[in-house]
Parts: sequence; C-alpha cells; structure tokens
Amino acid sequence: MVSVNQLTLDFGTFLLFEEVSFLINPRDRIGLVGKNGAGKTTLLKVITGLQEPTSGEVTMPKDFTVGYLPQVMKHDDRFSVFEETEQAFAEIKHLEHKIEQLTEAINHREDYHSQEYLSLIDQLTEANERFNMFGGHDYRSRIEVTLKGLGFKPSDFERATSEFSGGWRMRIELAKILLRKPDLFLLDEPTNHLDIESITWLEDFLKSYSGAVVLISHDKAFLDNVTNRTIEISLGRIYDYKASYSQFVALRHERREQQLAAYRNQQKKIEDTEQFIERFRYKATKAVQVQSRIKQLEKMERIEVDEFDNSKLNIKFPPAPHSGKVVVRGKHVSKSYGDLKVLDDIDFNIERGEKVAFVGKNGEGKTTLARIIMQEIRYEGEAQIGHQVKIGYFAQNQAERLDENLTVFETVDKVAVGDIRTKVRDLLGAFLFSGEEVDKKVSVLSGGERTRLAMVMLLLEPVNLLILDEPTNHLDMRSKDILKQAINDFEGAVLVVSHDREFLDGLTDRIFEFSNKKIKEHLGGIYDFLKKKKMENLRELEKTPPKDNKKQTGGNSAVNAPSGKISFAERKELNKSIKKAENMVSTSEEDIARLEKELEGLSAVMENPEKASDPAVFEMYQKIQKNLEERMQQWEEAHLELEELQQKRMVLDEGI
Repeated sequence: MVSVNQLTLDFGTFLLFEEVSFLINPRDRIGLVGKNGAGKTTLLKVITGLQEPTSGEVTMPKDFTVGYLPQVMKHDDRFSVFEETEQAFAEIKHLEHKIEQLTEAINHREDYHSQEYLSLIDQLTEANERFNMFGGHDYRSRIEVTLKGLGFKPSDFERATSEFSGGWRMRIELAKILLRKPDLFLLDEPTNHLDIESITWLEDFLKSYSGAVVLISHDKAFLDNVTNRTIEISLGRIYDYKASYSQFVALRHERREQQLAAYRNQQKKIEDTEQFIERFRYKATKAVQVQSRIKQLEKMERIEVDEFDNSKLNIKFPPAPHSGKVVVRGKHVSKSYGDLKVLDDIDFNIERGEKVAFVGKNGEGKTTLARIIMQEIRYEGEAQIGHQVKIGYFAQNQAERLDENLTVFETVDKVAVGDIRTKVRDLLGAFLFSGEEVDKKVSVLSGGERTRLAMVMLLLEPVNLLILDEPTNHLDMRSKDILKQAINDFEGAVLVVSHDREFLDGLTDRIFEFSNKKIKEHLGGIYDFLKKKKMENLRELEKTPPKDNKKQTGGNSAVNAPSGKISFAERKELNKSIKKAENMVSTSEEDIARLEKELEGLSAVMENPEKASDPAVFEMYQKIQKNLEERMQQWEEAHLELEELQQKRMVLDEGI
C-alpha cells in the first residue's frame, strides 16, 4: 500500500496542487485524469521519487517495487531488441552467470570433503534455489511472448534497437517494466505509440495483473477497460471516485448537481435567516429568537461547490475551398526502405468531403502513405492530388518539430501571413494560451501544450484536405472531443491515422486497413470494423495452414536409366516401394497439418497474459515444435524418395 499524504507542490508563480492525500491499495486500477497541465505527470514523478514535493510525503512498504513508464525517455542503443528487454531480468542473468562460474569451479576440484568444496556446493544450491524462485528457466519465453504481444515479430528480436523509431523503443521499455512485475505500475500515456491490437493485449495484461496500476491516458476505451477507480486533478485539488472513467464522468456530474441544489437551498435559508435577524434585531420581544438565529448562522457548516475547470479549446476549421470530386487517387503505389518493402502495388482514392481512417499495426505503412500523399518521400507508382486541393498536414511528430528556442507567440507569428497575423493572440487564446502563457518558451511546454500549439498551425489558412497523423496523442479528454466535433463540422475531406477507438467512433465512414504491404477497404465505423476483424481472426485460427509443397528437388541426376528390361518381381517390388513412400508422404502431411494447428492454438494461448509465464505451456510448445521439425524432415526425405522411385518407374515404362 502506498500513502500519498498532504502533498503540496508550489512552483512559486503558481500552486500545482495543495495538501493532496490518497491511498493506492493492492489491485487498485487507478486512472489519473485532468486537463493538460493539471499536474498528472508531476504527481507520478513525486510518487517515484523523481520530483521533490514542497511539503507532504509519499510512503510505501520496504522492498516495495515501482515500475515507471514516462512519456519521454532516453534510450540505450547498444543492444538488440531481445538483449535490451533481457535487462529486465538483471538478477536472473547475474544468477545464471554465478551458477556457471560455481559449476565450473566445482568440476575442477577433487577435494570433495574440504570446507571450501562444501562451501561451493552450498553457494551453488542457494543460487539455483533463487534462480528457480525468480523463474529463471522460462524468462526467455516470457520475453518472447511479451514482445509479440506488443507487436514485435520474431525477426525483430535480433535487430538493433537503434533501427526502431521512438514509439517502438518505448514499447521495449514497456516490455521491460511488464516483465519485472513490480508491485505498482505507473504508466504515463502508455497507448500513445501502440496500435489497436497491442492496446488490446496490454488491456488484458493489466486487468489480470496481481499488483496495483496507476495510469494516465486520454483513451476513454482503454481507461474503461482497465480501471476501477478514477482520481481527477483539477485546480490543485483531487476528486477520488471508485469507478471507471465513464462512470466517474456521470457520478461527477451527479455530485455537482446535488452540491448545487444543496448550496441553493442553504443560500435561501441563510438569506431568510438574515432577513429575520435584520427585521427584528431591535425588538425586545424577539430578542431571544434573534440571538438563536444568529447562533444558528455561526454554527452552520457552509456547503461548498467543487470548483470546475471550464476552460476548453475553441476549434473551428476555416471553410474548405471547393475542390474537384476526387481529392487523392493512388495507382500501383509501392514503397521500400532498402530491402524492407512496406507498400506493394496498392490502389486507393479519397473523394471530396469523405472522412477516412487509416488503421493497422505499427510499421504497416500508414504514416508512409500519408507522407507519400504529401509528396514528402520518393515512391513507385502514382499518387495524384485532385484539382484545387489544398492540404493541411499534422504529422505524428508535429509537436516535436517545433523550435524549442521560440516562444508560443513567435512560433505562430513566424508562419502566419496576411490578415491572420492580427488575430494570432485571439487564435492562441482559443487554444488556451492566454496572457503571459504566449511568452512561454516551447521548451517548457508539456506534451499536451505542444500538441495544441502544433494544432494552431492548421488553422492559419483554409484547406480542403486534412491529413492528421495521430492528432490526439497528449490531448486531454475534452480537447479530443472538441477536435472530433471540429473535424465532423469540417466540410472538406479528412484522412485520420489513429489508434484511438473512441476518437474514431462516429468520425469516419470508411476504414483502410493496412496489413501485409496491402490495404483493404472496410465500409462503416471503427467498431463495425473491429467486430468484423475479430470474427475474421477467429476464422483464421480454424483454418488449416497450407501444406509446404516447395521442398522439392528437381533434376534427374539421382536416377540412372536401366540398361534393359526388369522382371515382373522387380517391377512388383518397385510398385510396392512407391506405395510405401506415398503412404509415408501422406501420413507426414497429415501429421504436419495437425501439429501446425496445435502450434497455432498454443500460440494463441501464450498470447493470454495469464498463460504467458506458465512453464507447462511453453514446454508443450517446444515439444510440438520439435515434433513438427522431425515430421518436416521425414516428409522431405519421403518426398525425395517418392520422386526418385516414380522417375525410375517412368524411365522403365518408356524403355518397355
């Protein structure tokens, strides 16, 4: 149990929060919410000990472990993906090395009764016990399952971490924290760089996890699926509800309505009492009643209404200029990065006024296609922009592209041209940058503030095609809702790359799914797509994998044509051998199909976080994999033998 007691953080010019107190209990799933800049990230830093409070304290039991995933982190690029993830098991790796050293030392000794020898045996026994207690025998399988769950392919495991984007390296850090299994998870926007399938996997993991979880997220669906408690930070105070986010929103509204009703009733009672006192203050016959009412007022506990932060964005895109019917058309578009092919011969089109979403796993080419449409990168094929189309582009790393040396005002003023320059301060005010905040340096802005500032740039001139690549990262709930409404109201075409299910719900009418270097079109909303996709995945599990018919050898060098006729007995024996080889090939193929299906079923089981660390499941997986390899070898040998025998018979038949 973690106790946050009377925590105050004062930055001199403003008070972030004052005398905040709450407990984090075992198995708590807490969603920490509030507008950008409310102090959510700072509170997590205080709990981890990275930030000192002005007053108050955070206490936790001895040997209590905390895993913290920050929004921004420094990466060590010396290792491969698997090696970097192995850092989560530093204690196990140390014990593994120690066991090897002790075993080597014992093997070279023959003084079996000496004190030194017995001491080495004791050390080895203790090291082995600790190694087993920490799960040393299956930690590699746990790494494999966790990395797969977070979207990595087995072929990625040996690649250097430096080859991956910041989002993928964040996944490696998340994998390390998940594998350490701390008593408390502190996760700051963990879904920002995850695709929908990885978010679903993470939801399942956190729901079944035995420790406590405190997470900051602006993904409503993720919060609702994981949390059972919500703590809101607003105007320096906290409001604690034992409810998921959606329930919290309803309860907060209900509580405020009740407070307002009670407050109005009390104010009416106070007003009536004060009028009575004023009316009869100087009448001797009413002196006792007057004094009684005065005491009532003094003793009355005044009802306070929770302060509510009503500040919100005011987004409205300029009217879209008229364009041709087709705003973008792609034909035979392909893109490779070196030997890695991302898109392969795809066709697509987006028409005027359409709202389209790009979805799929990370690395499947969503951002690449957006950049191709923007003509930012070279590609093969044709991506043609329609007549009089003007594009407004919000890149995934748009907030990171801002010049940190400029102020908020200078950032916008530098880009604005024409009459809009006279309205820069009004525009910034609509995005919650008012007063002295416009003179802040970009370097001191939070992630959400940077995203808001980058969003301002989209409103500087009218466009009729918006391309938004992960626009909701770091935006708070209300800001996302307002952005969503602004996009719905926008009359031009919109292309959104996003993993945020709630944001996409009701926003788009066509989904482009990116998978295996291709795109597939789905009509309808995001939840229709997800429902359909889940059914497709279930059907995929039921399919028998195609048999491998490629492992064949061509050529006739192994067969020597006989020099004459053979006897009936010899021909009969040859036919018998062919029949036997055919049966062996058929049996091997049946066994391969069965084992591959069993392997797929176990892979699906291992993706369940509850089964991820079960040694029995992994041992079964290895056993079946070994059997499959043996059957494949048998099939190859039997197939080669059958080919040779059939070829021999064919030559004999031609010689008759």
